[in-house]
Amino acid sequence: MRILSGIQPTGKPHLGNYFGMMRQAIELQQQGDAYYFIANYHALTTISEAETLRANTQDVALDFLACGLDPEKTAFYRQSDVPQVTELTWILSCLAPMGLLERCHSYKDKIARGLAASHGLFSYPVLMAADILAVQSNVVPVGRDQKQHIEVTRDLAIKFNNQYGEVFTIPEPSILEAGAVVPGLDGQKMSKSYNNTIEIFGTAKAAKKQIMRIVTDSKQVEDPKDPETSTIFALYKLLASPADQEALEARYRAGGMGYGDAKKTLLEAFEAHFGPLRERREALANDPDYVEDVLQSGAARARKLATETLERARQAAGLA
Repeated sequence: MRILSGIQPTGKPHLGNYFGMMRQAIELQQQGDAYYFIANYHALTTISEAETLRANTQDVALDFLACGLDPEKTAFYRQSDVPQVTELTWILSCLAPMGLLERCHSYKDKIARGLAASHGLFSYPVLMAADILAVQSNVVPVGRDQKQHIEVTRDLAIKFNNQYGEVFTIPEPSILEAGAVVPGLDGQKMSKSYNNTIEIFGTAKAAKKQIMRIVTDSKQVEDPKDPETSTIFALYKLLASPADQEALEARYRAGGMGYGDAKKTLLEAFEAHFGPLRERREALANDPDYVEDVLQSGAARARKLATETLERARQAAGLA
């Protein structure tokens, strides 16, 4: 089974990103022949500064390698290092009905949020289809909001195969269940948009500052407290063992513990989990040649598959 997934270079990851997507993606590499790419072509629809895109792309590579992505099990590469997908995108574009793309809700949602109505944004599902079909992926793990794009991919692959002969594997979506609901510092969903995040690879000092900003109610130290309504406890549950969770829950219900102490307990659990990953990331950042070798090795594996697929598509369509 071949698995393909794209990762947008959108900036610094936080706890919500980690428990919502990153950890699931890394676990999936155990289940088949995995190809993960950093979607920097796709990012051009939203990032217009060259240095920002380069920095974000490098950051994604460091983040995922630090969190456990294994380059021995996964071909990990920059999308732009497999240019065969752009030629394949054009071939598929010539088969893509306008109505099919006009019905894609992601385009309409992004326009409604103020993104420029570019051709790249409109044809985004065709480039995504090329990413998937180029490596003949069987399975594509996606969130429910991306399921429609996999349906577009399937439609284009079936249409090509019917018109020109069997070239493309028809992929199946694997719906990633929503990860843990991660509350932000203010109790809302953790999001960069709300400025309520805890960055997983910030400094220990920055993590402490963020955790100490968690909003609490006005109960006094001596008062019993309800762990079920506490953002601090909700975050702690993501990081601590069942026994440690039970111990903190008992302290909440007994009274005699202030929220400051609860935050310190959360900080200790955060550092126990992410401290080693932060150190790993720092070591990787100090060895850029290794990171580049990983990306180039992954790209070479992806290019081999993509070249074979493209040549078959070109031959079938009369381009070779």
